[in-house]
Amino acid sequence: MAPILEIQNLYKNYGSLEILKDINVSIDSGDFLVLVGPSGCGKSTLLNCIAGLEPISGGRLSIGGQDMTNVSPKDRNIAMVFQSYALYPTMSVAKNITFGMKVRGVDQSTQETKLAQVAQQLQIEPLLGRRPGQLSGGQRQRVAMGRALVRDPMLFLFDEPLSNLDAKLRVEMRTEIKALHQNLGASMVYVTHDQIEAMTLATKIVVMKGGEIQQIGTSSEIYNRPANLFVADFMGSPAMNLIPARTQSNDDGTHIEILRKDGEPIVLTDQVNRGLPSDVILGVRPEDIADPKMRGGGNVQAADCIVDIVEPTGADTYVVMQLGGKSVTARLHSETTAQPGKTQRLAFDLGKVSYFAPDTGLRLN
Repeated sequence: MAPILEIQNLYKNYGSLEILKDINVSIDSGDFLVLVGPSGCGKSTLLNCIAGLEPISGGRLSIGGQDMTNVSPKDRNIAMVFQSYALYPTMSVAKNITFGMKVRGVDQSTQETKLAQVAQQLQIEPLLGRRPGQLSGGQRQRVAMGRALVRDPMLFLFDEPLSNLDAKLRVEMRTEIKALHQNLGASMVYVTHDQIEAMTLATKIVVMKGGEIQQIGTSSEIYNRPANLFVADFMGSPAMNLIPARTQSNDDGTHIEILRKDGEPIVLTDQVNRGLPSDVILGVRPEDIADPKMRGGGNVQAADCIVDIVEPTGADTYVVMQLGGKSVTARLHSETTAQPGKTQRLAFDLGKVSYFAPDTGLRLN
């Protein structure tokens, strides 16, 4: 069965300026693809190329097995939800949702049936008579989604749909979009700069930087096995700790030496990853530096660290210290006894660490 969306060797230039470089990605029917990256990385441009709003400069783009490279947006069987909602201010919610069907000549009874379905799905039945100006941001976003849903398209495209909402509403709407995807089994492509949004929604994530794909994978793959330093630093909150370290291999494993602000270096022994270069960047997530009482077995090793800052956040307490000349964050339980200026014994889970080459930034293990 052909992928629902297939992009091969896609380039996008504005004159001599290359915006997208050799993009290759495909998704199957029912996938939720999230394009994520910092501002200016090319993710919205790529979405506009999929929609047909931007012509591509090279490569091929297929939707549902059909070459769409030179097909106009209206003939691509897609529906798009914009960041700005793009609702007609003088029309009621009901008319905003059914307007596209009316233009395409869909009969009145079908329009009413579809309107009733999506209004129930999105819980906007009481709003159908109102105009967009009488709605909150979250309600407008639901209406914009309703307008896309009645299309019953082959592919839904979302361009940062939650970025105008406040933090609490964003979380609520994120859950709704996830439920919508599960209930509809629809194929979706979603653009965001928010890596938490990307990881919670996606079945497949594309991490972009400077118009190039850095990594494609599931949330778990990208979080646990980042392909390079950029992905390691960008995905996760707080970010992965990236600590310069020296290594030395002998019969009992690889010794990882990390400089401390005061005192002797920390030395950890990794029995699995051998043959590492002498200089590495050690990548370790905050939750993989823990209280030794809470973390045992496997390849877990404890070391004494001097605490600089303690940040209680409720369920967790973040502890910040200096290792390898960098600020390093450990995510501890709320009941930790860690205190600023004091030594704290911490357990490093070497089964979860990543190693990167300092010169190329590429993953080594």
